[in-house]
Amino acid sequence: MIGQPLKLAAAFMLSFTPLMAPAADQIPNTLLDRAEAHQPDYLRTLEQLVSIDSGTGQEEGIAKVQTILVDRLEALGADVSVTSASPSVGSNIIGTIKGTGKAKFLLMVHYDTVFGPGTVIERPFRKDEARAYGPGVADAKGGIAMILHSLKLLKEQSFEQFGTITVLFNPDEETGSAGSKAVIADLARQHDYVFSYEPPEKEAVTVATNGINAVHLSVKGKASHAGSAPEAGRNAVMELAYQLVRLKDLGSPEKGTTVNWTIVRGGDKRNIIPASAVAEGDMRYSDLSEYDRVLSEGTKLIQKKLIPDTEVMFRIDKGRPPLVSNPGSKQLAERAQSLYSAIGRNLEPVAMRFGTDAGYAYIPGTNKPAILETMGVVGAGLHSPEEYIDLSSIAPRLYLSVSMIISLSKKELTVAE
Repeated sequence: MIGQPLKLAAAFMLSFTPLMAPAADQIPNTLLDRAEAHQPDYLRTLEQLVSIDSGTGQEEGIAKVQTILVDRLEALGADVSVTSASPSVGSNIIGTIKGTGKAKFLLMVHYDTVFGPGTVIERPFRKDEARAYGPGVADAKGGIAMILHSLKLLKEQSFEQFGTITVLFNPDEETGSAGSKAVIADLARQHDYVFSYEPPEKEAVTVATNGINAVHLSVKGKASHAGSAPEAGRNAVMELAYQLVRLKDLGSPEKGTTVNWTIVRGGDKRNIIPASAVAEGDMRYSDLSEYDRVLSEGTKLIQKKLIPDTEVMFRIDKGRPPLVSNPGSKQLAERAQSLYSAIGRNLEPVAMRFGTDAGYAYIPGTNKPAILETMGVVGAGLHSPEEYIDLSSIAPRLYLSVSMIISLSKKELTVAE
């Protein structure tokens, strides 16, 4: 008796009959089989990308990767444009492929890494039976390769029933996407679906991400000789320490908001009462209203002082916004789960504590575009010498990427606005 996963796979593959190669007598393979056949080529693409140092701001390496990506997109039939990502180093690469249908897809991921010059020489691309290693192999050059080979697989099957597939590769995600966030937001509004190819740490897709803000606390005091006249001064460091204790609980466990103070600076010389002190911190949040709450509570708390005649200021600088949990993302995750179950595998929808460029694509108060994050290859150890990808996930994730495009092109989601 045919098991349920095989039944689902057989039913799913019936819809791919028009996608078979022209030879009428060719025995059709499943889409997963085709994805598995792509794995050696995928790994060659990945090795080429990982073997170039392209840390954020590294002009030479960023330019080399840019050239490769433009050439690859053009070879896949995309109309490619390259625009400056100023103030960041490098360019935003946009490739567009027109189809015969209606559904519009934006596939995006960054091509910068966090690693400095010379890292590739120290830790070149390598693989063993289970994993591949190297700087940026998962975050996010594995995602770049996933996009390129998804497009190649679609092209090989002559599938054109989508309306538009737009690809965006940006060079500055690791430092906040200053030169690409406006492009991401603009492109997202022109598409029905956005897939971002950051790596999941397990078989998962992400329906919500955290926003990232910077919190700042500054104190202005008065300098004086620390030995002969300390009472004439106003110790900014002491006041800062007092305020940091008062502000330590600005987070909200119920809403998943965290505020962590991470940098402190104050004073110049041991024998001078410090006239100024500053602290910076990291705020993560998923509820958009948390910005106003944290700012209001912080402003109120600093009104009480330890040292009279000091000036205390608290502010929040907005950074990458969150991808808020929403019906559109949840329905995309359900579609992905169904397609994954057709090959006998489980897929988990998750909310992640990281912030990603998916936040710039999200439009508060609407379900269009529907957004799904972590469509890349499974990996872990991000931003560390132990970074790796799971080789066994390449073909299933490639299958997922392509099958989502095919499935949504044939039957789009209906999400209430």
